[in-house]
Amino acid sequence: MTEDLSSAPDLAPSEALEQLGINVIRGLAMDAPRAANSGHPGTAMALAPLAHVLFTRVMRHDPSDPLWPDRDRFVLSNGHASILLYSMLYLTGYGLERDDLRAFREWGSRTPGHPELHHTAGVEVTTGPLGQGVANGVGMGIAERWLRSHFSPEVCDHHTYVVAGDGCFEEGISHEAASLAGHLGLGRLVYVYDDNHITIDGPTELSYSDDVAERFGAYGWGVDDIRDVANDLGSLEAALLRAKADDERPSLIILRSHIGYPSPHLTDTAKAHGDPFSPEEIRLTKEILGLPADESFWVPENVLGMYRRCIPRGQAWRATWAERFAAWDGDKARWEAAQAGHGMPGWEATLPSFAPGDGPIATRKAIKACIDVTGASIPGLIPGSADLTGNTGMAMADAVAQSAEEPGGSLIHYGIREHGMGAVMTGMAAHGGIVPVGGTFFVFSDYMRGAVRVAAVSNAHVIYSWTHDSIGLGQDGPTHQPVEQLAAIRAMPDLRVIRPADANETAQAWRIAVDSEGPTALILSRQDLPVLAETVDRAAHGVPRGAYVLRDAEGGSPDLVLIGTGSEVQLCLAAADLLRANGVSARVVSFPSWELFATQPDEYRAEVLPDGVARLAVEAASSFGWERYADATVCLDHFGASAPGEQVLAEFGFTAANVAERASALVATRRAP
Repeated sequence: MTEDLSSAPDLAPSEALEQLGINVIRGLAMDAPRAANSGHPGTAMALAPLAHVLFTRVMRHDPSDPLWPDRDRFVLSNGHASILLYSMLYLTGYGLERDDLRAFREWGSRTPGHPELHHTAGVEVTTGPLGQGVANGVGMGIAERWLRSHFSPEVCDHHTYVVAGDGCFEEGISHEAASLAGHLGLGRLVYVYDDNHITIDGPTELSYSDDVAERFGAYGWGVDDIRDVANDLGSLEAALLRAKADDERPSLIILRSHIGYPSPHLTDTAKAHGDPFSPEEIRLTKEILGLPADESFWVPENVLGMYRRCIPRGQAWRATWAERFAAWDGDKARWEAAQAGHGMPGWEATLPSFAPGDGPIATRKAIKACIDVTGASIPGLIPGSADLTGNTGMAMADAVAQSAEEPGGSLIHYGIREHGMGAVMTGMAAHGGIVPVGGTFFVFSDYMRGAVRVAAVSNAHVIYSWTHDSIGLGQDGPTHQPVEQLAAIRAMPDLRVIRPADANETAQAWRIAVDSEGPTALILSRQDLPVLAETVDRAAHGVPRGAYVLRDAEGGSPDLVLIGTGSEVQLCLAAADLLRANGVSARVVSFPSWELFATQPDEYRAEVLPDGVARLAVEAASSFGWERYADATVCLDHFGASAPGEQVLAEFGFTAANVAERASALVATRRAP
């Protein structure tokens, strides 16, 4: 929708100046790793012409406003080549300075070893684990197309460009994401495959002989093998523009490059991949490039001036978009809420509440009820699942499935692609305008773990609905019954984990997940659970604090605190009744979120879990980590078994009677002289 300003006279530098700029990028790509004694110069050197063409001739971006909503997105999936991106962000005016390049990979610098979202202006996603960026780009493509369909091309009309290498395409996640993108017919996705034939161990032929063109063609991508033109600016631009014009399918440009070019001794070698060049090799290469051989981080003013022309061009694009946005008669309030990634003001008033008579209801069904009634108040909400849509509560009422024919569909069938789903969701969140929710069985969160970790590192606002959360799912047996997953996922920094006890706690968990920044994991039951009378009034205040007194002991200080999460909270309540009949006074604490509880003031935590009182934690999962809160546990430190869920739980001690027996023994130990 925006006029093309790329042909304006002041943006047409001479061929000699463009070549000098490219050579300067190659010089920076050698100098920064050398200064850090760490880094990957070779890929950045080989792809300097491609980066030059992308940033100066093809992409619509405004360095003075890196968060402009309608900018083109750029993803460097092979993030080890980060010095290439940092060099372009410095040269084109995103706020980096030469001193930032000199501080490459050093403590506190804005140029870390791999691109990090929210750390450096102009970085769109955190990349490093190979293949993640490939899937992130697919998520960005979904987000752009969905926003364009729901709002208007007047306010959303851009492309996503992804650069990826052999390592990205060898990782399994790229297969998952590329297959999904082709199936969905995602146009406006332009990928460049840096086919340099080199990995850390040596030539790719050691382990890799895929026909990438055939592979992506089979996925439904448009494939353009432009071969060995890595230094031909005209051919690069023409290929990118051909791909950009394809609105019906994703595009892959296969580019044969030469890692480390034009180093006299290291071009096309594994040595150029992950090791800084020696001072002598840098000197020889700079002589070939026509750069001052003994000067580091050399950038002449005419080169800097050429790249900084991206600023007024980008400002003109953005100003034109701002005029269109001002004239647009669409729902600006919904647009702004979508861009913020949250609900409309007051959306939480639509949350359902549940009475004890409404139960029993599985928390996986409760999350569907929450999504159904709040979905209209959360612009950008897109649930989906890895082939378990109904099982995980993701079947949002009246939602149309996303497809090539229904680009505005608000339900995504990710297929059996958990890892791809996780990283696609991260890309959707990083793009902005979307609140992605993805569901699968909790045991299969293991397949997603790499993507979840990147989401946590980058504070991406994604929501995971992980259901069938314990041995209570029963007859599918140990392969499907999560045991160690809860402890493992709690160990991940910056991931908010909530395991609600019933439908009311689930509603509050949903509110927290939507309103909060960063990723949230909802750990939900397959089996029906009672709606607890105590949560009706207490969940709204208690769940956001991570743990709260669900039922206090009668007549003063408790002899014991029973701590439960999820489906085991009901056992704690029933056990407290049994204990009371035997003269033991028990407080019951619902503990849905370790992470939220850890943020509470010390006084509150001491109030909930008073010192000097015995504590027994009950959770149908590994006991690992509970020692920080409990003196003893009723947990599961072995795999489950295949049988009806209630029987499996009973056989492994998850009954009110066993909890009461264990609690009595703990109290007796404390009372013994």
